[in-house]
Amino acid sequence: MTVHRAFISIGSNLGDPLRNCRHGIDDLCIDGEVRLVARSLFYRTQPVDYLDQDWFVNAAMLVETALSPFELLSKTQCIQTRMGRKSDAVRFGPRVLDLDIIFYEDAVINTPHLVVPHPRMHKRRFVLHPICDIDPSVVHPVLGQTVREILEQLPSDDQDMIPCSSGC
Repeated sequence: MTVHRAFISIGSNLGDPLRNCRHGIDDLCIDGEVRLVARSLFYRTQPVDYLDQDWFVNAAMLVETALSPFELLSKTQCIQTRMGRKSDAVRFGPRVLDLDIIFYEDAVINTPHLVVPHPRMHKRRFVLHPICDIDPSVVHPVLGQTVREILEQLPSDDQDMIPCSSGC
């Protein structure tokens, strides 16, 4: 059995966002098909693209799994649905839980159902910064830069993030 490493971004801004994120992580790992290797801090993050909504709670996790990228996608989508996520009425709008595969090893996948590396991750501080908490030396397989280098290229006044202390 081959074990693969993947980075997954977690986010929520409906209900109790911190609890939703923690529950999503637990659900992903509960049956042993996915093993949590590391998790970033949780952050309160300013919305991006669709601004008329509450701030998010975001984090990232590094996992190990024997699941294929498509099986992992199916698992994350089932968890999102169980947690109450509906089809996005507003693109980039409010959501109870978002679990996005950012990297799957150094794979480059471009299908109608799955794009890896995540197609907007290089523009998202709320994705890059948490991955840097775990491993800033991860190299984007298309851009050929580390996540730290990509993060440092973002405008410094863009996309506010506040680390969560005891609560968010």
